[in-house]
Amino acid sequence: MTWKIQAITGDLTGQEISIDRDMLVGRHQAADIVLQAAEISRKHAAFLLKENALWVQDLGSSNGTFVNDMRIDSEALLKQGDIVQFASLKFSVLEPAQEVIVEPELEQTAERIIEEAAEKTAAHQMNDQGMPELKERDAEVQLTRDGMPTNVGIPKPAPIPEGIDLSAVKPEPTPIPVEQPISRVEEAKEQQKNASVGLISLIVIVILAIMAWLFFK
Repeated sequence: MTWKIQAITGDLTGQEISIDRDMLVGRHQAADIVLQAAEISRKHAAFLLKENALWVQDLGSSNGTFVNDMRIDSEALLKQGDIVQFASLKFSVLEPAQEVIVEPELEQTAERIIEEAAEKTAAHQMNDQGMPELKERDAEVQLTRDGMPTNVGIPKPAPIPEGIDLSAVKPEPTPIPVEQPISRVEEAKEQQKNASVGLISLIVIVILAIMAWLFFK
């Protein structure tokens, strides 16, 4: 079992330290947890693991080891939430991580499922989705060079439900042409054209009358 402590004061504030064995705490470089402070003794204290329980032991330090603000003389049992203090440096005891025990049978089953999934090829996946293998196809169906089946019957259309009269279906209506209205501009042009024709006809009649008068004079 692995315990953890978290620094809540000093330069290590916020840092978590894992304790999975007996560990020495002190200012000496050979310590497992080195605390660089003048108030810390070279071999200040030690964390001890006894039957998965966490203990702290003072090693005769000058400024003392405290648990929840109480100075200890030798050892003290720790639990989650306790505050361990070395001189003025404080650490919070965190709950140990629980080990997950996997049954051997479940582990073997998981490994077998992973191996079977890895052995599946794209062809197997296609067969699982509905593509039949060659041995499952009808032996009477013959294939062309391109692999297309021959002599395959065309499915019949769905029967017409009873009670539906096809003659009653109305044909689409024939579109009726709509005469486009004549605009006023076109109407004025037409009237001007008619007036010009009438004027020319009148002039021609007058000319013919003068010529006839001169001829019979």
